[in-house]
Amino acid sequence: MLVVMKKTASEKDLQQLKQYLIDNDFDFHQSTGVDRIILGVIGATSHFDIARLRLLPGVLEVFKIPEE
Repeated sequence: MLVVMKKTASEKDLQQLKQYLIDNDFDFHQSTGVDRIILGVIGATSHFDIARLRLLPGVLEVFKIPEE
């Protein structure tokens, strides 16, 4: 799963998202670009409702990686 943060996301927004992922037993890798921060989320995402992530402050979009 990929989580793309808004350009206007604050450090607090990012920390809140990271804590949410940790609390739900996910691991993540952060990629920080000039305009965006993207988190690659690792874990059992197949039955996870991504709508909850989209509601967190600072989150622009969430993409699920299709299963094979």
